[in-house]
Amino acid sequence: QMMKFAWDNYKQYALGKNELRPLTKNGHIGNMFGGLRGATVIDALDTLYIMELEEEFQEAKQWVEKSFDLNVNGEASLFEVNIRYIGGLLATYYLTGEEVFKSKALELGEKLLPAFNTPTGIPRGVINLGSGMSWSWGWASAGSSILAEFGTLHLEFLHLSELSGNPVLCLLSLSQVMNIRRVLNRVEKPQGLYPNFLSPVTGSWVQHHVSIGGLGDSFYEYLIKSWLMSDKRDSEAKRMYDDALEAIEKHLVKKSAGGLTYIAEWRGGILDHKMGHLACFSGGMIALGAQHAAEERRQRHMQLAAEITSTCHESYARSDTKLGPEAFRFEAGSEAMATRLSERYYILRPEVVESYMYLWRLTHDPKYRHWGWEVVQALEKHCRVEAGFSGIRDVYTTPPTHDNMQQSFFLAETLKYLYLLFCEDDVLSLEDWVFNTEAHPLPINHTDFKA
Repeated sequence: QMMKFAWDNYKQYALGKNELRPLTKNGHIGNMFGGLRGATVIDALDTLYIMELEEEFQEAKQWVEKSFDLNVNGEASLFEVNIRYIGGLLATYYLTGEEVFKSKALELGEKLLPAFNTPTGIPRGVINLGSGMSWSWGWASAGSSILAEFGTLHLEFLHLSELSGNPVLCLLSLSQVMNIRRVLNRVEKPQGLYPNFLSPVTGSWVQHHVSIGGLGDSFYEYLIKSWLMSDKRDSEAKRMYDDALEAIEKHLVKKSAGGLTYIAEWRGGILDHKMGHLACFSGGMIALGAQHAAEERRQRHMQLAAEITSTCHESYARSDTKLGPEAFRFEAGSEAMATRLSERYYILRPEVVESYMYLWRLTHDPKYRHWGWEVVQALEKHCRVEAGFSGIRDVYTTPPTHDNMQQSFFLAETLKYLYLLFCEDDVLSLEDWVFNTEAHPLPINHTDFKA
């Protein structure tokens, strides 16, 4: 019902724009996707399909067939276009077998390849989809590329290379992402940790900031998921994941005075005792990775995953709206709370419910469904507005002020993970599917599965 409400309002007021602005009942285009349109359509396709909202799925499919234009000229985030557009199109192709989704994914994938033309082959973060020119984000220090961005291409590009009938493209897509690993294996890692900024020119780190939240997050997720997607044959990915997680456990995992386990950020050897909402995906990731470890390690990692997920639940439980802030800190007298005004907002993010879904499926402890239901109720109470769902500016104030944005990932991820949390385990079974970092399901090992 929530998905239908979010979609119907998007369709009515913003179809073809990237997101719905639910308070003003209009669309928002933004500048992340380089002139591409319909981010919410592409992000919502597989969710609509899985939820069996057939009429709505057909509306979305029709937009892709008739109106989705790839001949655009503008600056796009390589990362965002890959995870939302390529991921959404690939997943929908695998779920439905309909060629239109495959051909659009391949055509768009080809437009992203020039970003890899750098001295090291580490792609730059921004690409003009028309000219193929690419450059680094202005705010990224010294023209560097970002770990979570160039480290979150592997799953999608592997599928693009397998689906491409063009051997040149196939080899190109594959060699580009394998080369990223080569560069990362070669470079010295401070204490085994991967900093967030790497120069695409020299292949060395630009500054020593390490985070499991934004800027770093999905790099780690794609290591374990690359191994799972390869049906556990990509042993290099598994080794890199295991080593990275060991360094994280050793240097970043902390316990607060109040007994909450969290993952701190690391700035040149100095710990910053804060955790971002984005880092809350890590409970689910660690649980997923633990399934295939030796018994002692499996238990330790399942325990760690449960503790981190519980800390993230606390960040929700300790707010007036029962939704969590963008970042929360562990300082004297305040734990799992945002202390800065600039970190108190909630923009319909999925990472906490994502971890609930994984932990439910891997433990069947009913508390995860309880916690998920708390989120459903809080979203309905505080984020549902007359024409869709909106983020809120301060989770500690009721009634909240809305930010007038229904993010596309709310339909792709937040509502999908909540739905899967209450489904049977065989709906998009973790045995058969791996979710990209925008919750788009990609099949494991290419046996043709249908949802």
